[in-house]
Amino acid sequence: MKIVVCVKQVPDTKGGVKFNPDGTLDRGAMLAIMNPDDKAGLEAALRLKDQYGAEVTVVTMGLPKAEEVLREALAMGADKGILVTDRVLGGADTWATSQTLAGAIRNLEYDLIITGRQAIDGDTAQVGPQISEHLNIPVISYAQDIKIEGDSVIVQRQYDDRYHVLKAQMPCLITALAELNEPRYMTPGGIFDAYDAEITVWGRADLKDVEDSNLGLKGSPTQIARASDKVRKGAGEKVTLGVAESVDYIVDKLKAKHVI
Repeated sequence: MKIVVCVKQVPDTKGGVKFNPDGTLDRGAMLAIMNPDDKAGLEAALRLKDQYGAEVTVVTMGLPKAEEVLREALAMGADKGILVTDRVLGGADTWATSQTLAGAIRNLEYDLIITGRQAIDGDTAQVGPQISEHLNIPVISYAQDIKIEGDSVIVQRQYDDRYHVLKAQMPCLITALAELNEPRYMTPGGIFDAYDAEITVWGRADLKDVEDSNLGLKGSPTQIARASDKVRKGAGEKVTLGVAESVDYIVDKLKAKHVI
């Protein structure tokens, strides 16, 4: 079995967010981590590898520094890492990103593609399903459990307070929830091996069946009108009252705001 996992290097929002003049994220100026949903998808692939002997290839699109998440994936147990990077791919929205990743994946053999449900820097949940459309394969989203049965995949798909059990013939794409599992830690030996491993780097010329008009900022139909950091809240109203007076005060405030 051959599994392709798409991961994204995202800003560590605890360290603050910075923007370029055009409203896009200044990724080069921020601390970065592997997107949590993607890491759960990687762990799912590694567990399938442990069980079935699958080969796991991890693909990411981003700046050259995105190589860091590929080496983290290799240290966790992935077999290959592919970085898709090119200046013409910069500023891509979900449409252009999915076109790029699909163009890269067309170079690979795969039975299963796993992506995270969504990235914490966008929260759109669009890239995975869009990749499946470009590749013309079925998609099962919001996976909370994954099993393999012959040439099919059986997935528990989260749905409100219950789940659906769906079965699809491979090749298939699955989007994973962060709650799918607890990702393993990198091992010391894995870290050493990962930093000795060769990362494959692809650019625009390596993308198959993708038009220039669908790539990068120019190929992105989504336009950012305005972007800003979180609005800081004021200190609020502070009062010092006894217990009974405090209760009356809070109740009055809740009534005034029609909460109760």
